[in-house]
Amino acid sequence: MKLLLILDTVEFPLAPTPALARRCAGLLAQKGHTIHLLELYDGQHRPPVQPGCQQTLLPFSDERVMNQLLEFGQKGGTPVPLRLAKLCLHPQAALAAVRQILLKRPRRVSAAAKKIAQLDAQFHFDGMIAVAAPYAGSFALQQVETQAKKISWQMDPYAANRSYQVPGAYARERQLCQAIHRIFITPAMQADYQPGGPLADFAQKAQVVDFPSLVRQPATKPLAKGFPIRCVFCGSLYPELRTPHFALELFSTLNDPDVELVFVGGGWQYYPAQLLEQAKEILGERLVVTGPLSYEESAAYLASGDVLINLGNGVDNQVPSKLFEYFAQGKPILHLAKLANDPCLPYLNRWPLALCLSEQQGCSPEVLGQLSEFLHSKAQERIPFAQAEEIFFENTQKAAVNHILCALED
Repeated sequence: MKLLLILDTVEFPLAPTPALARRCAGLLAQKGHTIHLLELYDGQHRPPVQPGCQQTLLPFSDERVMNQLLEFGQKGGTPVPLRLAKLCLHPQAALAAVRQILLKRPRRVSAAAKKIAQLDAQFHFDGMIAVAAPYAGSFALQQVETQAKKISWQMDPYAANRSYQVPGAYARERQLCQAIHRIFITPAMQADYQPGGPLADFAQKAQVVDFPSLVRQPATKPLAKGFPIRCVFCGSLYPELRTPHFALELFSTLNDPDVELVFVGGGWQYYPAQLLEQAKEILGERLVVTGPLSYEESAAYLASGDVLINLGNGVDNQVPSKLFEYFAQGKPILHLAKLANDPCLPYLNRWPLALCLSEQQGCSPEVLGQLSEFLHSKAQERIPFAQAEEIFFENTQKAAVNHILCALED
C-alpha cells in the first residue's frame, strides 16, 4: 500500500508523538509498503530522516516566530501589549497571528491541506494518517478530497484535554470525526465515545491504539553517582498538569542520606524559586535539577538511575509517553499520582517493580515506610526487555502497525 503520514513538530520540535509515528512508518516500510512522510516543522529544527521513507518538509518559520513573540499565550511573562508590539516588527509572524487568532484559519492548516492534495495527485495514496496532537494535520486532512482512507491518530486528546479546551472544541472535533474514516484513540479517551459521551455518535469509527512507545533503548553509558540510590524523573513540568511538589515533599521528609533525587527537564520557571530552595536546605547535594538537556544527556541520566520517578498528570485522559520509556529500561518505577483515577495506574499495576503513592496520602509514617522499603529492596532489580514486551505488547510498534493495516483494509 501507499501511505502518507502527516507529522507536526512546529510548536515542539522534540515532541514524542511524531517520533513514535516515524518508527511505525519505518516498520511499515520494512514490510514493503510505500511510505511518505509530510513533516510540518518550525523551519529551524529539521526533522530526522526515517530510513525507507520518502520525506516532504513544509516549514512554518512564521508560526515559530509568532509563538516565540507571543510566548505561546502563557500567562505572566511579558505584558500582552509589549508582545503585540514586538510582533508588529515581524510582518510574516504578525500575518500568521491574524490568520490563526482573528480569522481562525491558521496557515498551517491551509498550507498542509494544499500540500496533501498535491502529494495525493502525484502518488495516489491508499491511506493518509494525521498524527495528533497538535491537530493541524488532522484538520488539514479533513479538508482534502481524496479516494484514500483518512485516519486521525489521536495520540493526545484534543477537546477533552484541559490544556486545549476552548469554546466549540467538541463541535470542531465532531466535524473532524464526520470527515474521517477511522479515529485512533488512546484507552483513556474511550469515555468520550461511549454512550452519553460527547463523541458517542462516532463510536463505530473509534479504534483503540495505545502508545507505540515501548522501544528497546540503545546502550548508554550511565553517569557516575554520588549516592547509593539515584531516583530520576525525566520530563517537563507544567502548572497544575504535572507538578514537583509532592516528590520534593516526600523525599525531603524521608531525608535518607543514601538517596539522591534528580529532576531532568524544564518547567521550573512556572514555580517560585523558594520551592527548590526549601528542599535544597534539607537535601543539599542529594537534590539535582539539571534543566532541559539533550536527548543523549537525558538518556545518560536515565541509564544511571536506580529508580525512575513518574509524576502523574492532573487530567484523567492522558498518559505520559515517557512512562513506556521507563518500562523499556526495566527498572523500578515510583509513581506519584495526583488523581484517584490516574490513567497510568492500569499500566503500573501490571509492572512487577512499581510503587504507586498518592498525593492524598501525604507523607505519613506509613507512606515513608513503604517508600524506604521500596527504594532499598528494589533499586537494583531489573526486568528483561523481552518480558516488558510480553506485558505491554499493545505498546509496541508491531501492534500499532497491525492496527493501521487492519483499519486500511477494512
